Formats: sequence, C-alpha cells, structure tokens
Amino acid sequence: MYDPLIKNLSKFVPLSSQEAEIIESLFTFKKYRKKQYILQEGDVTRFETFIVKGVTRTYEVDDKGQEHIVQFGLEDWWVGDLYSFLTGSPTTYNIDCLEDTEVLHITKADLETLYEKVPKMERHFRIMIQNAFIASTRRLSASLARSAPERYEEFIKKYPQIEQRVANHQIASYLGITPQTLSRIRSQSQ
Repeated sequence: MYDPLIKNLSKFVPLSSQEAEIIESLFTFKKYRKKQYILQEGDVTRFETFIVKGVTRTYEVDDKGQEHIVQFGLEDWWVGDLYSFLTGSPTTYNIDCLEDTEVLHITKADLETLYEKVPKMERHFRIMIQNAFIASTRRLSASLARSAPERYEEFIKKYPQIEQRVANHQIASYLGITPQTLSRIRSQSQ
C-alpha cells in the first residue's frame, strides 16, 4: 500500500530504505467509498492526501448551487486545499470520491516531522508545489485564452482514460462548458 507513495516521493529525490520506513510511519491509510467526502466546504484541511487508488474531484459550489470542478485526482496525485492546510482557515472546496478510493494522509505536524527526519523531503514538496503552481497558472491562462475544443484536447492529454471513469457533466464543469457543448466538441473531433 505504501509502494506508490514511496515511488512518488522518489521522483525528485532518491530515498533509502530507512527513509522510506520513516515516511511510512508518518502517513495514515484510509479507504473512502464512492460519493464519500474527503473534505467539505467550511472544514479546515487537516491532511495532505495522496491517492493510492480511485478518483476524486475538487470543486466549489456557487451561490446558485452550481458546481465548479477545479481538479480531478487520480492514482499518484496529491489532493487537498493547501491554503487551508497551511493557515488553518476553513476551506471553500469539497473533495469527494467518484470511485471507491484509497488514500494516504499526512497531518501538518507529521509533515513537519518528516521534514526534520528526512530533510530532502522539503525539496520534493517544494518542487511538487512549484509544479502545481505552474499547472494552475497554465490552466487559468487556457481558460481565458483557448477555445472550448482546445481546452478539451488539453484535458484529454492531462487526464488520459478519464472519460471512462468520470461523468460527462463533471468533465463539462471542469472545462467551464455545458454538457451539450461537450457532446458537440466530441462529435466534431471524431
């Protein structure tokens, strides 16, 4: 169950078996059922979450009750609200499971312990946050400057095979288009 996490954490820094043991001791395994929340709006984010198996969605709900999906989380992805996690402020996001999902959680205190016991993990998480910032900035730019078909094409490149795992209306929400527009784009690209 910890192998995918160790592999992920080894992407930017090599880990010894002793360091891997320390990491494993600081993460907690948890299973969630489909439709179960990992995080709900108004709660404080207590964990950074690594997905071992399953699919999640991170979304906000506007004043009209409309969902706006900001991220899908798949195997080997990290999910959470970093702002809430770091500041202790209530989150504006919901994260729920679109499939039965298995995750590994780490608390803020245990993350600090990890940084102390395995200092190279600070480098890993710094690089990971830099990459997430770049991805977020690119997504924002794409939503402002690219057409819906271009955004759909980028989405499919970023999330290959996700169409078999996620409902069409959720993909449309992520892209900021209607389900009808998504159907039209798909029929034109075939």
